[in-house]
Amino acid sequence: MNSISPKFEQGPIRPPNEARSLLLRITRNCPWNRCRFCPVYKRRKFSLRSVKEIKQDIQAARDAADRVKELSWKLGFSGQVNDAVISRILSSPEYSDSFRSVALWLYYGTGACFLQDADNLVMQTDDLVEVLSFLKSKFPEITRITTYSRSRTIIRKSVESLTRIREAGLDRVHVGLESGCDEVLKFMQKGVSASQHIEAGKRVVAAGMELSEYVMPGLGGQDLWRRHAEDTARVLNKINPHFIRLRSLRVPRRVPLYEDLVSGKFKMQSDDQLAREIKVFLENLEGITSTITSDHIMNLLPEVTGKLPDDKQKMLGVVQEYLELPEEKRLVYRVGRRGGAYESTRDLERDPATYAKIRQLIGEVTSERGPEGLEGFIAELVDRYV
Repeated sequence: MNSISPKFEQGPIRPPNEARSLLLRITRNCPWNRCRFCPVYKRRKFSLRSVKEIKQDIQAARDAADRVKELSWKLGFSGQVNDAVISRILSSPEYSDSFRSVALWLYYGTGACFLQDADNLVMQTDDLVEVLSFLKSKFPEITRITTYSRSRTIIRKSVESLTRIREAGLDRVHVGLESGCDEVLKFMQKGVSASQHIEAGKRVVAAGMELSEYVMPGLGGQDLWRRHAEDTARVLNKINPHFIRLRSLRVPRRVPLYEDLVSGKFKMQSDDQLAREIKVFLENLEGITSTITSDHIMNLLPEVTGKLPDDKQKMLGVVQEYLELPEEKRLVYRVGRRGGAYESTRDLERDPATYAKIRQLIGEVTSERGPEGLEGFIAELVDRYV
C-alpha cells in the first residue's frame, strides 16, 4: 500500500480560506498553548520537527502528487485530475488520508500551500528558509505559501530575518491578534501585549509578506466589550494589515474559560450585543486599507466583509439591518444562521417555507425548554463548529 499511497503528517486545523490548500505539518501543536479560549491544542505537547523529517514529508507529498497524475494517465485523462480521477481515489480504501488531500489539492488547482501547526516562525530562520526552499524546488507549481504565527514569536525576529523567510517563499502570515485591549489579553492569557501586536504586525508588513490578523468579537465579554472593540480597532489602525478576519468567541466545555462562564466571572455577549460590538469596532477603524472577512459559521453576520475604506458604510449597514429587525425576525434569523439555513438577513424574505419551519421549531423548543432553553439550543447549534 505504501508504494501506491505515500503518507505524510498533517495537523488538526487550518484557516477556513485554506480549505483547498496543500497542508504540510512543519511543527507540532502550539508552543504557548495557554490561551483560555482556545480548545485546539490543549493537553498536547509542542515539538519542533527536524528539517530532515519535514523534507521527507515534502518528498512524500511530491510522490503522492506524481502518483495521482500517473493514475490520471492510466485512466486516459492525460494527467488531468478531473471528477473521474478524484472519485476513483476518494472511493478506494487503498489510499491514505494525506494522499487524498494531495489529490484534492490537484483537483481544485489553487496552487496554495498552508504550513501547519500554530507557530512555525518559532523555527530557526536558517531551518525555515531551508524547508521553504526545498518545498519550492519540489513543488514549482505552488503559487502561495502561508502559515500561522504568534506576535510574541515574530518580534523575536528582525525584519531582515523575516525578509529572508519571505524571499524563500513564505507569502502570508496568519496571526491571532484576538484583541488589542491589554486587560482582555491578560485575562485570556494570550501572552502578548497590544504594543507587541503592533510591533509584530509592522515587522511582517515591512518584510513584504501579507498579514492576516484574526479578531475575536465577544472576547471582552459584557464587562469589557467596548474597550475590546475600540482598542482592537486602534491596534489595527497602527498595523494596517492586508486582512482582518472575524472569528466570534465560542466557549465549549473543554476550554479553561468555561469555568469562568459557569461561575459568572465571565459573561458572554448575546448575539444582539455582539452585533453592537462589531458596529463599534467597524466605526473605529480609520485610515487603513485592510480587507475584512467574516468567513466562519460561528459569525452571525457573514456579510460583514469588504475593503476599507470604500466598503465601511456597507458593512455598517449589514449590522444595522440586523439590529433593526423585529424581535421575532432576529430570533428566526439567529436560529436559521446557526443551523446553516441563512447567509443573509435578506434570506428571511426569500423563503417563506423555511421561515415558517424555523418559527415552528422555535415555538416547540421554547415550549419544551423555556426561553433560557432556547438560548441553550442556539448555542448548541453553533458550538458544533468549534
